[in-house]
Amino acid sequence: MKIVLAPDSFKESMSASAAVDAMRAGVTAVLPAAEVVGVPMADGGEGTVDAVVDALHGRHIEVPVSDPLGRTITARYGYVPLRQLAVIEMAAAAGLELVPPDQRDILCASTFGVGELILSALDRGAEDFLIGLGGSATNDGGTGMLTALGAKFLDADGEPLAPGGADLVRLERIDLTHLDPRLRDVRIRVASDVTAPLLGGSGASAVFGPQKGAGPADVTRLESGLSRLATVASATLGGTQPQRAGAGAAGGLGFALVEFLGAASKPGAQEVAETVGLARALLGADWVFTGEGSVDAQTVMGKTPFGVAQAAARAGARVIIFAGRVVPDAAVLLDHGVDRLVAITAEGTPIEQALRDGADSLTRAVAEVCRDLA
Repeated sequence: MKIVLAPDSFKESMSASAAVDAMRAGVTAVLPAAEVVGVPMADGGEGTVDAVVDALHGRHIEVPVSDPLGRTITARYGYVPLRQLAVIEMAAAAGLELVPPDQRDILCASTFGVGELILSALDRGAEDFLIGLGGSATNDGGTGMLTALGAKFLDADGEPLAPGGADLVRLERIDLTHLDPRLRDVRIRVASDVTAPLLGGSGASAVFGPQKGAGPADVTRLESGLSRLATVASATLGGTQPQRAGAGAAGGLGFALVEFLGAASKPGAQEVAETVGLARALLGADWVFTGEGSVDAQTVMGKTPFGVAQAAARAGARVIIFAGRVVPDAAVLLDHGVDRLVAITAEGTPIEQALRDGADSLTRAVAEVCRDLA
């Protein structure tokens, strides 16, 4: 029997790699003769760097960068030298969690630090980039990132705009003359589960702005700024697609990566799966165990367990999802190739205990399932 272990992280409890180890302990305790293959997974959000670094035996690189408000912090990204692959989570430099709630300023927040991470990876010789979008504090359309990479966003007097999304309403010209020339020769892939366009009622400003502290007036100004960016970018580049699904990810960073840097954009779990070689690991598999901290009906919108289930179905393997919390509406996953949903924590368990005992609980739950399989 071949069993593939492909979980995401269990947030605040264990990394994807630790979840693989916990699952492996449960399998080998009951089925010692089983062939077990571990593939840490992610969907482009938190844990993507760790999952890919662990799966491909890369390393973490720490560098000083600007946070969303321009303050110097230390951020890290992943690098796999044998593949010249850099793995970046934009939230490491421009994430909402980097700014205390009482200091958040979405009007001025910038993705400049994301560009600094890309520059560091270019200096190391990276030719392939996987950039995870999610958890951003920004709504600047990726202009901060592009500024760090050499682009200039200018007003009517030829002066650079202030950082952030608010000042984009004054944008008149984009100068790409000094954009880092190394970007022409690299491959950039975007991993995100956000399908929002750049503009409109379902776009970056309207949907995600309030989550980052924007009031109604702020949303209106930010929407105007991104609209102006789309107009000037289209004139500069000879056409853009601001309504493309995913352009609104990370406050419009998805728009900048695709339109200015030629990035390819796919659902995060699919992009990570291709990077870590999940399809290869699934060859000949009988069962696939996946999971994350919580599963519900929204999991089918592109979260890791759903992406893994789809890949397993293509390989002819059966799937069991383990989670700390299984919401009743998660039963919809049973209509999408999943055999069973398993809650690893007893209902009513205090959250602090559930997080602390996550690895042991996962091992026990996997062992119980393996007894059924045996």
